[in-house]
Amino acid sequence: MMKNDTVIDAHNISKIYNPETIPVFAVNDVHLHLNRGEFTALVGPSGSGKTTLLNLIGGLDRPDTGNILINNIDITKLSANKLITFRLNHIGFVFQSFNLIPVLTARENVEMIMHLQKSQRMDRDTRIKQLFEEVQLSDKIDSRPSQLSGGQQQRVAVARALASKPQFVLADEPTANLDSKSASNLLDIMAKLNTEEHITFLFSTHDQRVIDRARRVITLVDGKIVSDTLPTSTA
Repeated sequence: MMKNDTVIDAHNISKIYNPETIPVFAVNDVHLHLNRGEFTALVGPSGSGKTTLLNLIGGLDRPDTGNILINNIDITKLSANKLITFRLNHIGFVFQSFNLIPVLTARENVEMIMHLQKSQRMDRDTRIKQLFEEVQLSDKIDSRPSQLSGGQQQRVAVARALASKPQFVLADEPTANLDSKSASNLLDIMAKLNTEEHITFLFSTHDQRVIDRARRVITLVDGKIVSDTLPTSTA
């Protein structure tokens, strides 16, 4: 049984490609424990398994071995439909390429998650107003992605990730396509959400700017965790 403050508890997880010929361990027998409120960077060279590990934790892919418990629920044992519902209600995702729907406005991109949750209109309106204030884009709420800068699009993506009120957010190279000012602004927003709302963040990143802001840094090499620098304090 996990402690009450534990968000993610992964045991012996591996992801193996080409198992019948020359096996490649994208993730190799990884153990990972994250407490609520952590602000953690997952780092390592290209091909080290960072994105694969993030996808496994987020339920976008399934491990070949091991178990992943999120909020004390073993997501590796959920059916495909139950896993979709679980992701919708518990996990926020921020992707390197933003993944906004071009024909929808910023508001509609964020609201889509709440529609899937069958939220009431009044609740959606209140939540959307709050989210766009938090990401400092209240004046861009009716803009389409093509009318926004890269940094603004990524802030919309953060708002979308938070729309379901997740306890934790997985961010895959969220600053990779941003200039220094936009990246710094985005990190300020996420650090504030982490501190004030105790949202747990796990980043997959090469970006030293993200690493410098993290309070815990986990290094992967060849699918294995080779170092884990624990935070000195928890938000």
